Amino acid sequence: MKVNRFLQSLGAALALVSACAFAQPFPGVGAGAPLGTRPSTAAAIGPMVTTPHVRAELIAHAPQGLAPGQPIWVGLVLKHKPKWHTYWKNSGDSGLPTRLQWTLPEGLQAGEIAWPTPKKIPLGNLANYGYEGEVLLPVPVVVGPSFKPGIGGQVSMGLQASWLVCEKECVPEDGEFRISLPVLGSTALHGRMFEDTFARTPQDHPGPALVRFEAGQLVLAVQGLPPVLQGKALEPFPEVAEIIETAATPRASWAGATWQASMPLAVHRSETPRVLPVVLSAAGGKSWRVLAQIKGPWPERSGGVPGLSLPSDPAATVAPSAAAGGVGWIAAMLGALLGGLLLNLMPCVFPVLAIKLLAFARHADDARGHRLAGLAYTAGVVLSFLALGAALLGLRALGESLGWGFQLQNPWVVTGLALLFGVIALNLAGVFEFGQVLPSAWSSAQARHPVADSFLTGVLAVAVASPCTAPFMGASLGAAMTLPPVQSMAIFMALGVGLALPYLVASWVPAVARALPRPGPWMDTLRRFMAFPMFATVVWLTWVLGQQSGMDGAAALLAWLVCAAWLLWSLQLKARVRLVSLLAAATVSLAAVWWLAPSVTASPVSASSAESARADAAEGEWSAWSEARVAQLMGEGRPVFVDFTAAWCVTCQYNKKSVLSDPQVVAAFEAKRVVLLRADWTRRDPAISAALASLGRSGVPVYLLQAPGRPPVVMSEILSRGEIQAALQGL
Repeated sequence: MKVNRFLQSLGAALALVSACAFAQPFPGVGAGAPLGTRPSTAAAIGPMVTTPHVRAELIAHAPQGLAPGQPIWVGLVLKHKPKWHTYWKNSGDSGLPTRLQWTLPEGLQAGEIAWPTPKKIPLGNLANYGYEGEVLLPVPVVVGPSFKPGIGGQVSMGLQASWLVCEKECVPEDGEFRISLPVLGSTALHGRMFEDTFARTPQDHPGPALVRFEAGQLVLAVQGLPPVLQGKALEPFPEVAEIIETAATPRASWAGATWQASMPLAVHRSETPRVLPVVLSAAGGKSWRVLAQIKGPWPERSGGVPGLSLPSDPAATVAPSAAAGGVGWIAAMLGALLGGLLLNLMPCVFPVLAIKLLAFARHADDARGHRLAGLAYTAGVVLSFLALGAALLGLRALGESLGWGFQLQNPWVVTGLALLFGVIALNLAGVFEFGQVLPSAWSSAQARHPVADSFLTGVLAVAVASPCTAPFMGASLGAAMTLPPVQSMAIFMALGVGLALPYLVASWVPAVARALPRPGPWMDTLRRFMAFPMFATVVWLTWVLGQQSGMDGAAALLAWLVCAAWLLWSLQLKARVRLVSLLAAATVSLAAVWWLAPSVTASPVSASSAESARADAAEGEWSAWSEARVAQLMGEGRPVFVDFTAAWCVTCQYNKKSVLSDPQVVAAFEAKRVVLLRADWTRRDPAISAALASLGRSGVPVYLLQAPGRPPVVMSEILSRGEIQAALQGL
């Protein structure tokens, strides 16, 4: 994947600061499936799979054989147990549509599912669109000129299907299917079933259809419907999710051949299309599909994920929609500036204080040097934020599901940063001097160009600060993902200015320099003491890598840190002892890199998401988040609290230890029977990225409280016990 190649290069560049790091190709981070990894329910691959809730069968219809230009259909038949159902392409207030992935020989190409008309399935004060009983999901197959018959005149077709089946609870299931068809013979055994399904598939209606908005209502007007329909009840099914309140009953009326219906707009919409496809279903199974043109602008929206709204907390009020324009963009920039300022107070930035303090002390009597250092530091911070923003926007434009802090989702970047901070810590502790490692021309550059040091300090500050999300940052970064590129980059620039502003102001205020002691021996003591925050950062990054790659990955990093220390220590030795020690250290380092590199990209051994998200999870315990799990719990009427987190997010870990583990908070969750779900974004997960994007956020932490029949709440980045207890009131 593109992002993996980018992150591999970034991780390798960071690792080059240590002789122990060795850039190698590495496997990409797994993309992850929206529903997690699930074992197939089939004991052996064949045309049929039986689960406790569904009998699924792959069938085909090729009355003229397999030849170019001949109609060929394949399809998945789902026969549900009584009271169980699966979902349409728009599942409604919850659920997920059935997904099909085909494995076909060269020359055959499968199209999209020709979805039969669904039915509305009420679920308390919610409603879903789906199928009960038996349904066939037909798919057209095109035979191209490059098609060549297989051995024996047979063609093998494979299918990997996944579906969510629900009654009071929801169960994600899947199956692997395979059938063989004769090339020359007829396959029409299931022809009647396909014909019955085609009769229930919506027909395209060529007549005009318009959508307008009136007082929170979506008004759909369709002209030219067949006379046989006039005066009859029609039920609309929008193909785009989260457009209307699914459970509401439309107010419909006829005026001659024009049918009109008024439906409440969904409060929280994720899409605002200019053309809205809608299926109109009549009694008796007939249905028509219209493409309604949107008249006028969409009313203002507030969010994305079904049943979610953007919060009322200050951090979220600055998030503009994609169409927000002037005022929203300015508000997002102000939020980014304030978030950058607050980022200086986050624990992830503390290690950089060491270098800042030393820089201040070094220029205590040099006002001009102070000012140049402040400008250079600001330039390093702002340019680094712009580079990160450009990389993030560019990779997202190429189809990658990324968010803020994406670089630390790659184990090699974490490894490179840990080695970098380990080397800096050893330098601060006095184990070696860069003048002994770098060529003389490079080592003397520090003395000749101290401004370069300040610039690189700014780059380092961004590298450390990027895992954190301060208050006001989340909404502004979410806005940056939807705005035009120029406006988005302005938000990243404002974030950098906010982070650099305190140091910039201090460097231009003489009183700050006068408050510092004059340069002297105390500076060396301070320098050595400041090695310990850097060592603490290495400990944190090692823990992050352990979360990503398990104990073996963390052990590999520790071994490489030892190798780096050995190499750097060898440089202090003299004559032949130095040469022997360097050769031995280099040999061991290369062997350690070659032997331990696979451990860095390995996945930690843990229970699967499906296992940890089992339906019988006890109150007070955290289980894995998934869309299916949320749909199941909301269908059961259970409130849900979701912690979108990552191991590399220091703010997340602070909230987890100080607030989410607070006995009073735990007791409050248990009293309200709230199910606790954790969406772990330590490694890339497109499903979590999509959920964050739908909330107008692009990074963690994000805390979400959902309950049926109650507006959801997205909480602030810095949690408090009072905020959670207030949100739980009324459940």
